[in-house]
Amino acid sequence: MILRNIHLYFHNLYHLIFHNVIFKMATRNLKRNKRRSTAVILTIGLGVGALFLYHGFNNGILNQYKFTTIRSRYGHGQINTKDYLDKVYEKPWEHWINNVDEVEKALKNDPRILYYFPRVDFYTMVTNGKINVAAKGQGVIGENESRFFTALNIVSGKNLSDEPDGILLGSGLARSLDLKIGSRVTVLTNTVFGSLNGLDFNVIGIFYTGTKEFDDTFFRIPLKQAHLILDTNKIESIALGLKEDDDWEEVSRDIVTKFPNLGTTPFAVLDKVYYQNGVDFLMAQFGVIRIIILVIVILGIFNTVSTSILERKQEIGNLRANGESKTDIMYLLLTEGLVVGIISGIIGLTAAIIINNLVLFKGITMPACPGLTRNFLVFLELQPIHALETFSLGLFSALVGTYFAARKINKKSISELLRSV
Repeated sequence: MILRNIHLYFHNLYHLIFHNVIFKMATRNLKRNKRRSTAVILTIGLGVGALFLYHGFNNGILNQYKFTTIRSRYGHGQINTKDYLDKVYEKPWEHWINNVDEVEKALKNDPRILYYFPRVDFYTMVTNGKINVAAKGQGVIGENESRFFTALNIVSGKNLSDEPDGILLGSGLARSLDLKIGSRVTVLTNTVFGSLNGLDFNVIGIFYTGTKEFDDTFFRIPLKQAHLILDTNKIESIALGLKEDDDWEEVSRDIVTKFPNLGTTPFAVLDKVYYQNGVDFLMAQFGVIRIIILVIVILGIFNTVSTSILERKQEIGNLRANGESKTDIMYLLLTEGLVVGIISGIIGLTAAIIINNLVLFKGITMPACPGLTRNFLVFLELQPIHALETFSLGLFSALVGTYFAARKINKKSISELLRSV
């Protein structure tokens, strides 16, 4: 019975809209004055399309920022012992992960995790024999990391792979030491037992991420060499590369549940200064600009729709004189607004998609965002939710503009409308 009532409701609604006399009159009125109808449709369509493209632009910038952060350094997040990053330890290696094999086995069996990267970070002195520079080193399994960290832009040489004595340097660090591909460099640091230790490395690659602090101080060496120079076999952290960005919360919760001695930290917290603060800044800026665009678009639609209706005073006066009620006039004009809003929204969204695919398909080169020192390419990312949002905005604006204009006209007497020029 309920299903039958629902079916009858939509059946009657369909006939009310598409077989109603007023609907036919509304579509005929729009066809009759093509110039006026075209002006209104183009105005609304332009507003809808522009706002849709703006949303795509914002999505592109934020996702590019996110991609660079994840794929250049941090992954989607990392695992440490519980509260490790919240405290400062005199001997941090005593608080490194001690059940690595068990943890790696669990990570390997999780289908949401594509990659896991055991790492060791340490502070050190890097020298070319003449110049000494303080730096931060990281021991990694190069052949694994090179498959995921594709945004670690190698400007010279190649990424770490299976070279036993290879070193990958940030561009600023390489420039400070006047190092090139094939140069020899010495890394000096203290072992976990406090004695000084050092190893010589061969420069096989130089990277440039655009994050100045990272490029000026950072280098990577094979994990085995890091263990050798530190005189330990422990792992400080495990970075994760997930199948989907949205899986982090569930993966993090499962890891902490299974291993109570461990803690997880998402990339946004690991890179709070550059990524999270940069995103917060951009979101606030985009929000202000979005409000300005919305006001301009809505006012433009209101003005065009109202003008087109107010130009039809004599036509509406004739309808009133022939016996049409104010309610009929309001219904007629709102139906016209509905048709115009739907057509305009479809045209605007279609135009935006065509522009994105044919004109902007190579992306837009943008200057450096907060925290970066290099330009980057932004591809507009048009999402269905924003298509629905902008379409609804255009339709709503057309209907509201029509309503207020029709209301103003309905307040006038028939004689006033017929005398209008």
